[in-house]
Amino acid sequence: MLVVGSIVLRVTDLARQVRFWTEALGYEARTPADDDFVLLRPRDGRSGPDVSLDVAPSERVLPPRIHLDLYADDQQAEVRRLVALGAQEVPWRTRPADADYVIMQDPEGNRFCVVDRGDRPAASRR
Repeated sequence: MLVVGSIVLRVTDLARQVRFWTEALGYEARTPADDDFVLLRPRDGRSGPDVSLDVAPSERVLPPRIHLDLYADDQQAEVRRLVALGAQEVPWRTRPADADYVIMQDPEGNRFCVVDRGDRPAASRR
């Protein structure tokens, strides 16, 4: 059986992205780190996929073919915290009124969603 071990994000400014993603996720960088690749893992040892940051040229395509869904108990507090770390909320004119997620992007434009993990009907859960 396969399990997701690491999700790899292509980045340009490795140091900036390491700062953003370690703070955003509560992860730490595995050491020693390379000049062009850093593996981030949960700081508290909990299970879950690692996030790897790879310095590599990559054309940005919108909408992206893949993105992270980050689950939050307090979605609005997490959105504010992520904005303070350098993320941006992505405007979406046709967002459904009952959407349980907010589309965001990291400082380099890698998209992710902050999903409200709170009480909601099972049909709307991602």
